[in-house]
Amino acid sequence: MQTVVVGTSGTTAEDVIAVARGNARIELSDDALSALAAARAIVDALAAKPEPVYGVSTGFGALATRHIGHDLRTQLQRNIVRSHAAGMGPRVEREVVRALMFLRLKTVASGHTGVRPEVAQTMADVLNAGITPVVHEYGSLGCSGDLAPLSHCALTLMGEGDAEGPDGTVRPAGELLAAHGIKPVELHEKEGLALLNGTDGMLGMLIMALADLRRLYTSADITAALTLEGLLGTDKVLAPELHAIRPHPGQAASAANMSAVLKGSELTGHFQEEEAPRVQDAYSVRCAPQVAGAGRDTIAHAALVADRELAAAVDNPVVLPGDGSEGGRVESNGNFHGAPVAYVLDFLAIAVADLGSIAERRTDRLLDKNRSHGLPPFLADDAGVDSGLMIAQYTQAALVSEMKRLAVPASADSIPSSAMQEDHVSMGWSAARKLRTAVDNLARIIAVELYAATRAIELRRGLTPAPASRAAIAALRAAGVDGPGPDRFLAPELAAAEAFVRDGRLIEAVEPVTGPLA
Repeated sequence: MQTVVVGTSGTTAEDVIAVARGNARIELSDDALSALAAARAIVDALAAKPEPVYGVSTGFGALATRHIGHDLRTQLQRNIVRSHAAGMGPRVEREVVRALMFLRLKTVASGHTGVRPEVAQTMADVLNAGITPVVHEYGSLGCSGDLAPLSHCALTLMGEGDAEGPDGTVRPAGELLAAHGIKPVELHEKEGLALLNGTDGMLGMLIMALADLRRLYTSADITAALTLEGLLGTDKVLAPELHAIRPHPGQAASAANMSAVLKGSELTGHFQEEEAPRVQDAYSVRCAPQVAGAGRDTIAHAALVADRELAAAVDNPVVLPGDGSEGGRVESNGNFHGAPVAYVLDFLAIAVADLGSIAERRTDRLLDKNRSHGLPPFLADDAGVDSGLMIAQYTQAALVSEMKRLAVPASADSIPSSAMQEDHVSMGWSAARKLRTAVDNLARIIAVELYAATRAIELRRGLTPAPASRAAIAALRAAGVDGPGPDRFLAPELAAAEAFVRDGRLIEAVEPVTGPLA
């Protein structure tokens, strides 16, 4: 099993994926433990003073004006967790919760939160035990962090609330901790607040979406190339010198991918041999690299934002060490605002919707006898008796329609909260949740195009597809997706095609022929 070591200087996207999806084991580095102890000493010193310090000896949010005495501070930290664990709706996916907890641990280990080393170790122990707090869909406005989701996680550390064990069974958190020999924590000054105040949920979902989208964008380049073949289109538009004069890196990468897939094809270049010769292909085919490439560049920008967040310590207040001549201090700040992450989550949803839209237009062209250049209507075996892929395209269109709704930005909205103290929020959690749905839909849309394009190529008898295309078709058929023939129950084959795209097998099928694709 992989081990991820958490230090003081952030973490990587690869480590987040390893913990969230791969159940990697977590260890705290010696420098993290030292930083935790040093920051805690600063908090303890300030807690002993009579002057109020936000989050240490005061209430929270709109209630920050009340000074809290020593005898009530443990109760204060416990109460903030209990009261803020107010989520509602369906459960959030296990991988999201694990990413959320790991990223909170990353910030805790930075030495800027004032959390004791034993609390950080308990966070690691819970993750290592495979215990997953029950977190609900609704409860974050994406400002002051993902408050309700993080509160449900903190509640588990206290041995309260419900959590899922490694066997998938939901049980009281206290029982699960006891079964794994983990002692519930009693939170001290500032610790409850420090466990709640971060953009960790939206960041975790961004990182996983980026990993999925890199794979899906490469898959979309492959299916676009297959469609071009199926339509007897021209690959001349993929020439690198054409893309060099509009130097967007994503566009060049997508064009290169498509060109690599089409190398050696006998199906391309026939567009001027028809009764009514085509001067050029339709936009959905000819502009495929421009649209997919713009999405690739959006992914690159979002990854830059994610990397900055991975290096950040997001909390309020934060502990700042002294310079040697004076002790450290605790300062209020606004670094918990989710705007940087929320914006790119919404930006990605727009790009993903557009990629899904252009893929659906290519699929529709394959099915339309008036635009498919010699293919049977709906790629049916006996059109009229057979409906072919007519309703598969309906399904694809329904997915695209939902993608367009999901592309409406969440971050353009803001609802004031906490008696107008928190009067502008990011809605980043909502942006992340809808992006997850959009990414799922994109895999299905690409799968339908793959299904249609491979069938179209096989119907072009007498012409030999590119070697990479033949490899893709052979692998897809081996995965349980049959080729042309009379009508049959399509849903299981579409599901198999979706899995084939989603887990990267389409890319794995063609890369032995093409070499590594971008």
